[in-house]
Amino acid sequence: MARAYIGLDVHKEVIAIGIAFAGKDEAISYGKCSGDIERLLTALRRVLKKHGLTKKDIRLCYEAGPCGFALVRHLLRIGYVVDVVAPSLTPTRSGERVKTDKRDARKLASLLRAGELTAVHVPDEADEVIRDLCRARTDAVTDETRNRHRLGSFLLRNGHHYTGRSPWREAHLKYLRELVLNNPVQKTILEEYLQAIDLSVHRVGVLEDHMRTSLESWTRKDFVSALQGFRGFQMVASMVVTSELGDLWRFKHPRQLMAYLGLVPSEHSSGSSRHQGPITKCGNSHARWILIEVAQHYRMSPKVSKELSARQEGLPRSVKALSWKAQQRLNKRYVKLKMRRLHENKIKVAVARELAAFIWELSRVLPETPAKQQAAA
Repeated sequence: MARAYIGLDVHKEVIAIGIAFAGKDEAISYGKCSGDIERLLTALRRVLKKHGLTKKDIRLCYEAGPCGFALVRHLLRIGYVVDVVAPSLTPTRSGERVKTDKRDARKLASLLRAGELTAVHVPDEADEVIRDLCRARTDAVTDETRNRHRLGSFLLRNGHHYTGRSPWREAHLKYLRELVLNNPVQKTILEEYLQAIDLSVHRVGVLEDHMRTSLESWTRKDFVSALQGFRGFQMVASMVVTSELGDLWRFKHPRQLMAYLGLVPSEHSSGSSRHQGPITKCGNSHARWILIEVAQHYRMSPKVSKELSARQEGLPRSVKALSWKAQQRLNKRYVKLKMRRLHENKIKVAVARELAAFIWELSRVLPETPAKQQAAA
């Protein structure tokens, strides 16, 4: 049991430090230090020396935020016990109207001592690198889409509209490059938009090549390959889901994974009344988005296509059986909800919620892995 609990209110430029000693005394404020890790370590050494403590006698925490996990990794590496807590689950009094960094640090220290904080999962460094790579690819696709929309709006304002069947294919690009505009300045604008689109397409291709290369040395390659055996999951979607979710063995039940993804309906029930609202949208929005995109593939009848069969080559029989079970179950669910005339978006969310359960089960079906053995131990 720790003798002192230290709360850190971490910001880019400054870190406030609060200390709560074991017992019922109120937390005290130690002060502030620079946001640099070395300055924080100096401040922690002074705290230890002043109160006669060791690294094993204290426990630290700070809220997850934009500063990432570099701080917690460094502190864990040198022997400190650190928790990164969820800001949305930090208890807050309704009457609190004064908020400062020092107050927040003392509050974190007191709540850590009381055991009322919820720690978040700290991903491995390799998982975080792959996650950043996948998110960079998503940003490049977003930029490509925005550039295309800007070009389309520019041409529409000037009375030009492509009537072909396949936009952004070779025929469309040929049409754009041969388009004659009245003013030379407008032609320059068109060329700039086309170059921006070409650059975005090139960025997407380069990042996908990096993803393909990084996958070969990633420890979760087997899970990515197994996930590609599911309908709708190719390399990009599989790597995105795997990097965002990390180790699925921390979820004891698939409902915990559904709640983590924010795919469960909100609820406000009291007495005999029960009211369910929209999904909570808590947790990882990136993984939730990709699962909802994949869920629409299950509107079609169960089938092992040529492409899916190629992705399933070399996979265990249990993975193939689970993939087929998912197709049958999710398609049946899709059709049933469609017959009830639910909105298409609600159907996709419901299917994505059950798809998350199949992904959780996939982590249990795969052969023994180091993470699996550690969780069992």
